[in-house]
Amino acid sequence: MKVKVCGMRSPENISALLELPIDFIGFIFYPKSARFVGKKKLDKWMAANSEAFGEVKKVGVFVNAEVEEILNAVHDYQLDYVQLHGNESAEYCRELSILWQVSSVRKARMIKAFSIDEEFDFSVTEAYAPYCSYFLFDTKGSLPGGNGEPFDWSLLDTYQGVTPFLLSGGIGPESAQSVRALDFPQLSGVDINSRFEAAPAEKDIESIRAFIQEVKNLEKPEL
Repeated sequence: MKVKVCGMRSPENISALLELPIDFIGFIFYPKSARFVGKKKLDKWMAANSEAFGEVKKVGVFVNAEVEEILNAVHDYQLDYVQLHGNESAEYCRELSILWQVSSVRKARMIKAFSIDEEFDFSVTEAYAPYCSYFLFDTKGSLPGGNGEPFDWSLLDTYQGVTPFLLSGGIGPESAQSVRALDFPQLSGVDINSRFEAAPAEKDIESIRAFIQEVKNLEKPEL
């Protein structure tokens, strides 16, 4: 079970998080988000500390962004993935994919997020499958993401695609057992964010540590 921790911004908090066995770390490039990376030269800190990330994949989260903005962020922040969390079309994903194929700029893989409720038609994901390494299924709410509420996970029975997905939306410290009990072959991991925060973009490292130990079924370290 992979773990993605999203909404990071503080170098000190990032450094502490990187000591845990996480798989993805997310940075939000949506200016209306309380976890927006801002203009605090985080890109230069990340470049200077690139070795600290090791095998952890860096994910940039965008909402209906211009293609040029994404290309620049992938280069400046050395992103491994871009997560498209708005109304981006499959054609938009195709355009990005082609640009990365024909140019020498730094390339990234794609994660397309979908907002799920009882009326969501999972067949719409089929058009995105050729361009995306993962899908992310989040709760439909008033915001593009970060609504802090889970959706009905039984709806995932309807998903018949082969693209692996990350589960998001309202996952908190108490959710580990429920996540481990899920039995969807395409489920690759979870995306956690606001339910593990002391303040926006400031993660409670110890609660994440405990969650990871449980959801990944790791042995607890000896005291």
